[in-house]
Amino acid sequence: MTALFLFALLAPIIHTDFEAASLDHIEQLTPTHFRLAVKGEKDNNGRNRQASWYYFRVDNAGKQEITLDMVNLPGEYNYKPNSGAITKDTPPVISYNGRTWTHVSNFEYDATEPKLRLRIQPTAATFWIAHTPPYTNENLAALRASIMNNPDFHQEKIGKTHDGRDLLLWTITSAQTTPARKTVWLMFRQHSWETGSSWVGEGAIRALLTPESRPLRETFIWKIFPLSDPGGVARGGVRFNANGYDLNRNWDVTDESKMPEISAQRRAVAAWIKSGHTVDLFFSLHNTETSEYLEGQSSFQPLAERFFNTLKSSTTFAPTRPLFFSEATTTPRMPGRMNVIQGLYRDFKTAGFLMEQRISFNDRLGHLPTIDDRLAFGAQLVRALLASVK
Repeated sequence: MTALFLFALLAPIIHTDFEAASLDHIEQLTPTHFRLAVKGEKDNNGRNRQASWYYFRVDNAGKQEITLDMVNLPGEYNYKPNSGAITKDTPPVISYNGRTWTHVSNFEYDATEPKLRLRIQPTAATFWIAHTPPYTNENLAALRASIMNNPDFHQEKIGKTHDGRDLLLWTITSAQTTPARKTVWLMFRQHSWETGSSWVGEGAIRALLTPESRPLRETFIWKIFPLSDPGGVARGGVRFNANGYDLNRNWDVTDESKMPEISAQRRAVAAWIKSGHTVDLFFSLHNTETSEYLEGQSSFQPLAERFFNTLKSSTTFAPTRPLFFSEATTTPRMPGRMNVIQGLYRDFKTAGFLMEQRISFNDRLGHLPTIDDRLAFGAQLVRALLASVK
């Protein structure tokens, strides 16, 4: 066996051939040192590049320390250039079984390139690295399988993505309730990289379906978009759909061919209202790097203040800024820039709220958020919503 063949046989191998995986080019500098370019995504105009997601598997790791340099980080947000969302505040997570995840502790951030260098001392031959704990369409399918026989759970297919994936609307409510009961809409995972949104969503859904939560199902109808961009999640996307449209912008535009996700979701809300039902609160959950906040509409200030204060007092919500109210659009004088709560308010005058949860260190938790923290917050969230709307 030649030395060259032995090197190739024993060297670590990096894979992205599975759901939600993403990297751009891979450069091997030494047998155990790699430069890994984050793929990122641009919008339909070739602008607003977001490099906020990477996910890959390393096989044949061996016992030597492996150095992984995450590069190609700079991007643009709302047409303003930045050095990237991946920084010293956003260490990745590692898993040795693809299910349980811990944050990488041995890393360095070089702001001049910029570059995030990971030093991994493997404890097994195979491991996975991701920006945040992944939540895929497979996770959602497993959740659905575990709750589908509950009589208070119902699923509708409201449309399809360009790659033929179902867009889902779930309803949770008890048949014992009265027709006049109130309705809360929950929206998770508009942006495919924001996996914490899905973990919170799972926590909320499981909490709503426990025997102890029967009063929540009897008092309210819960309408839920459990995963708003299944196509983006599957391909390891970041923020845009297959046509380059941001699924939390463009809510002032109707184009079924380019934005089937937004069209199907808006149509579902419109049909609900047209049938004589109310939307007493609409809530969309997002992730960001170091900020945490709640955005609402000034027309519903008492409800907004009650919801904000309830979140602060009864959940692990750790706001980095006070409650604030939406403008009419995210980008004045530019069409196609309304987020979901701005677009729904324009069309239906709904009481909408958008929350960002940070992926960086949370002072109230005392650590970087974990899957368990997200699941627990989901249960806290539905009770805070119930208390605020009542």
